[in-house]
Amino acid sequence: MGVDANRPVIGVTPCSRTADYEESVRRAGGVPRVLSNTDDPATVLDEVDGILLTGGLDVDPARYDEPAHQTTEPAPDRDAFELPLSRLALAADVPVFAICRGIQVLNVAAGGTLIQDIPSQIPSTLEHSLDTSKDALAHDVRVTPGTRLFAALGTGVAGERCTVNSRHHQAVGRVADGFAVSAVSPDGVVEAIEKPDATFCVGVQWHPENFLQADEFRPLFESFVSAAREKRRSRS
Repeated sequence: MGVDANRPVIGVTPCSRTADYEESVRRAGGVPRVLSNTDDPATVLDEVDGILLTGGLDVDPARYDEPAHQTTEPAPDRDAFELPLSRLALAADVPVFAICRGIQVLNVAAGGTLIQDIPSQIPSTLEHSLDTSKDALAHDVRVTPGTRLFAALGTGVAGERCTVNSRHHQAVGRVADGFAVSAVSPDGVVEAIEKPDATFCVGVQWHPENFLQADEFRPLFESFVSAAREKRRSRS
């Protein structure tokens, strides 16, 4: 692949703003490769060492056998690429880090469902769609001790809590079989899931890639890239 074993190639799913994702991967020691929705998922997994599922519009509810809520904005081209890519990555134990829409793609790909509209479906006064600045702090999340997420966050977790940004109106509903919830917000919305028996398979609902200045989420990206590095070495 033309890259040394210490710098794994991370496939970044395409979205409207990939720059922060790419820079977060670079700072963690990886080489980002922005994918295309027209790529063949099987070919992609032969060429990369990890998959970063990015944020964006909603997963089509037909993908989890539900009618669409009036607020749902599907992204069919992304669904057609990212869902099979995620399933293949899970089957091959390729490291996956899923962010915002990404956690929702990951959950649906594995057989779970989504809450389509938090404001109308969950009684809460918590702001989950705070779109002032990309790193504006919205609320705390409680991270479950003993999880891969808790270990990866390291000093970013203070007393089992960290403060996050938030720009979403949907969330994980029924958690897919084989996955565990590893973080929740104070109103009970799922903020992170992971697959405990995977090398690295973690999804978060917030946007850790936006904290490039403070850098408090770099350990999370480093844990992901480290797992991808081991995957690369095992295939060499």
